Amino acid sequence: MLPKAMSTRHPSVPFLCKMMRHYSDLSYIHHVGETPLKYISLGRLLEQTALEYPERDALISVEEKKKTTYSGLLDHADRLAAGLQQLEIKYGDRVGLWAPNIFEWNIISMACARAGFVAVTLNPAYTAQEMEYCINKIDVKAIICPDTYRKLNFYEKLCKIIPNLEQQTAGKLNNERTSSLSTIVLLSERKLGGTYDYNDVVAMASDASIKNIKENQCRVNPDHPVNIQFTSGTTGEPKAAIISHYNVVNNSVCCGKRNELDLKHHKICVQVPFFHGYGYTITAASAIAYGATLVIPSVTYNPLRNLNAIKEEKCTMIHGTPTMYVDLVNVQRKKNEDIYPEIALSGGAPCSPVLFENMRKHLNVQKVKSVYGLSETTAVAFQSMGSEDEYQTLNTIGHVGDHLEVKVVDEYNNVVPMGTPGELCVRGYNTTLGYWKDPTKTNEMIDKHRWLRTGDQFILQKDGYGKIVGRLKDMIIRGGENIFPKEIEDVLNTHDDILESHEVCACVRVRNGAQITLETIVEYCAGKLAKFKIPSQLKIINDFPKTQSGKIKKGELRKSLEGKI
Repeated sequence: MLPKAMSTRHPSVPFLCKMMRHYSDLSYIHHVGETPLKYISLGRLLEQTALEYPERDALISVEEKKKTTYSGLLDHADRLAAGLQQLEIKYGDRVGLWAPNIFEWNIISMACARAGFVAVTLNPAYTAQEMEYCINKIDVKAIICPDTYRKLNFYEKLCKIIPNLEQQTAGKLNNERTSSLSTIVLLSERKLGGTYDYNDVVAMASDASIKNIKENQCRVNPDHPVNIQFTSGTTGEPKAAIISHYNVVNNSVCCGKRNELDLKHHKICVQVPFFHGYGYTITAASAIAYGATLVIPSVTYNPLRNLNAIKEEKCTMIHGTPTMYVDLVNVQRKKNEDIYPEIALSGGAPCSPVLFENMRKHLNVQKVKSVYGLSETTAVAFQSMGSEDEYQTLNTIGHVGDHLEVKVVDEYNNVVPMGTPGELCVRGYNTTLGYWKDPTKTNEMIDKHRWLRTGDQFILQKDGYGKIVGRLKDMIIRGGENIFPKEIEDVLNTHDDILESHEVCACVRVRNGAQITLETIVEYCAGKLAKFKIPSQLKIINDFPKTQSGKIKKGELRKSLEGKI
């Protein structure tokens, strides 16, 4: 007779059914996509589109009065790539792209992709100190930037990093503080010491060197890095997330399909900065994947120019963050322009249901779509589907992306039941290769099974849609209760006189002439929020501190209010 531990007796059918129900109710989904993933480089993707749509406009820079077709974009990129190779920039070298949304931004980005350089897309607002950190963090070899643009003086900051730059020889820079940096290329009408002129570098390309770029596309490995995205660094120094060609190509293809770029030729109004993942992958790369036209209203963010570009260029799609849409709706309320964009895409931060309604009402958009992701997920992990009901559009951040696995876990890394809040984890083709030369931080975010921890408190639904409860680090504990600011912000944003709100205390931006008091807020929230969630302090804000990508700098907001509330 066998001992009990070795019994051959099978579990009962009811027990098995109960266990199957238990596992099926856990917050885990693997969404298998219908469109196969592509194993090509980003440069190859541009080449394919240029062959299919050679005469279609790729870029229209309204303020600069410049435009180019897809065949023109490919030609410009190959010429610049060949010219940069003459400066001894080699495959795998990091090239800093430090500029606002100028016409040449996408040409430079694609030149790097075609030559196998790694485009380090840098925030144009970086100080000299921040730039020095970025250069040394990833050993940047070359920087391409304007000399100045309005209040942005790039050359002056470079002179602070390299004190004797004006006296140095271009291409042979010598500076102990930034030993990797040898080359600076400026877009400028002036000849400035220690630098190459952008147009002169393009002119260095010969027919033979351009031919070499074209013939060597098969040697650009899709698994190799194409882009480095610096994180915002809200909890310390910025980390350098490495993104591969494979990451970008497939995230842009999947994202563009959800945005219906495959159904017709769209003209996209670009409100977002190109240096961010939203601009680089969701906007620029997705446009390349499907032959869409990027309309750049202005070099730096300007809501009025954005509205004018939508009207004059007849844009069928808009890309922006929630704060950008708050501004755009506010301008449109005053101007009431005759615009009819088909799709408005919102990402970069959670969007409140009332803002979605205002976008439909005032911008006349037919569909409002959401995207959610991180720099470390290339760009997108969740996104709106082609057809979804009103509730899904207004109350979720979209459906899990194609070819991705997601799960929601508790503090002990156990998968929680479906519909229960926990930390969102993502696994799939879009996961960053890691942080540059930082295995400790890489291993903190990505475990040995390649699950990436997002740091977002999340609820996953059985239908594959998700809701952000809030950032784990933004959680407020009041009276022993956990409170996530987004729930409060969504209620405050429904008030007719409030344009925008962010819960540090209740920080709100109000309409001109409106009178809002703490008593008004308490009365308005009664019955809409549990008593312990109702703000106990109020601060009226004229403008919220924001990143270049349109996110609220909550850390900076907190510091500005210390001792004032």
